[in-house]
Amino acid sequence: MERRIVRFAFGFIALIICALALIREASASVHEYRNEQFIPKSNAFFFHGGTEGLFASELEHASANISIDKPLKGKSFIRFEDITFVRTKESIDSKSAMQSKNGLVEAIILEVKDRERIGDSLPKSNAICCTKELADDKLCTVGEVIIQRHPDNPEWPKRIQIFFEADHQEAKMDPQSVEINSTGMYYLYFMFCDPQLQGTVISGRSVWKNPDGYLPGKMVPLVTFYGISSLAYLVLGLFWFVRFIQYWKDVIQLHSHITVVIALGMVEMALWYFEYTNLNSTGRRPMAITLWAVTVSSIKKTLSRALLLMVSMGYGVVKPTLGGVTSKLYLLALIYFISLEALELVEHLGNINDFSRKTRLYLVLPVAFLDAWFISWIFSSLSKTLEKLQVRKSIAKLDLYRKFTNSLAIFVLLSIAWVGYELYFNASDPLGELWRFAWIIPAFWTLLAFSLLVVICVLWAPSRNPTRYAYSGETVDDLDEEAISLTSAVRVVVGDSGTMLERKEKKGPTSTEREDIEEDKRE
Repeated sequence: MERRIVRFAFGFIALIICALALIREASASVHEYRNEQFIPKSNAFFFHGGTEGLFASELEHASANISIDKPLKGKSFIRFEDITFVRTKESIDSKSAMQSKNGLVEAIILEVKDRERIGDSLPKSNAICCTKELADDKLCTVGEVIIQRHPDNPEWPKRIQIFFEADHQEAKMDPQSVEINSTGMYYLYFMFCDPQLQGTVISGRSVWKNPDGYLPGKMVPLVTFYGISSLAYLVLGLFWFVRFIQYWKDVIQLHSHITVVIALGMVEMALWYFEYTNLNSTGRRPMAITLWAVTVSSIKKTLSRALLLMVSMGYGVVKPTLGGVTSKLYLLALIYFISLEALELVEHLGNINDFSRKTRLYLVLPVAFLDAWFISWIFSSLSKTLEKLQVRKSIAKLDLYRKFTNSLAIFVLLSIAWVGYELYFNASDPLGELWRFAWIIPAFWTLLAFSLLVVICVLWAPSRNPTRYAYSGETVDDLDEEAISLTSAVRVVVGDSGTMLERKEKKGPTSTEREDIEEDKRE
């Protein structure tokens, strides 16, 4: 079984290497094109140049001219840089070589709500390019993409035309910017209608800028969220640190694990805040910071699930060690970390570089499966721990674990409900029209994880009398607070009974303890 798990781990290592191979240099809302192919659709050929949510330019900063080198603050625009089209030699024939311009390629920018304005408006026609029949009706120009102008804004959807010169195999688009004066989700397409241009490739990049920086519109609220989250983790860390120092003589090993998770959470939130802030202001994503943020985030999530599992098993409370399950827990945590690392890299870098949905799907499924495995193992362990505490009649510990179980059940139900909402959100918004609310999806999971960590910190907070949750090799009653006070009263009132009780304690472990020891060995 362990050999299979090890092979599984190596498989996921190969998966993360493939994910890293897909990663290109990421830069804010910059879409890189590297010899990309055009895809045929209807009677046209198109290449999807990018999709971003953009806020309208701030009017008080509006200006007729946009500097390519130093764009004005408050401007929102799409800028084309080094866009080059290269056609095949076969597409240049003798007839076209005699013409000064031939081979038209068009860059079309449209808001998602105007998507129906591209192509023929006739209900039974799916033509995208203008034909001779349509041109005869003076509806369009042969060889161009059909665009039905917006009545309130005749310049939109935006069309930019690029021609190949004579017998040149290469055509370059002039550097230019298109200002955005209406908030919405924008799509960029490069299209051509001439079948002879089949095989043409595109290189270059387009830069998408919002009024306050280069951060994509759907990611802008996350800067504020991660800033607030950093402060929240800092407050929790200070609270925990004070309690840890105040009762450092009474802390148990479980407290150290909780401290590590809190510290990783503080570092994770700070890294994401710094990464997003730097990305927004400079337009360049610091790859080192991004990789560190993704890695720390994956480590924290993995350790958080391992911590929940250890608590559920009664580690440090019902049993001093995890016994034989330690190696299995390590292997599961390793596999989960590797698969989560690959998914996080694709998710955060895919916002810029447009990774395919199939790649995301292949990486989401293993993480979902492992999460389900963790949840199943956690509740199974909790059931055994509660049963064990009931047999021992450890009232204080039993009450503690019941509170923890109820809290965990609420969080699991919230998670299931949110997964359902997330599926509904994505299914009902395939074109990203609700992009201004998309940040709530990742923010909820961060908030849920923080809330669960707060619950654990409250329930297992260091105190002067840790015997109510600390393992100390007790007798049947576990020497919990109620048992200690009861035993003291018996010793005071009945001396002989106290002497007999002390002799009984010296006899060694009870049958219940021996069963627990054997169970730990089996595990």
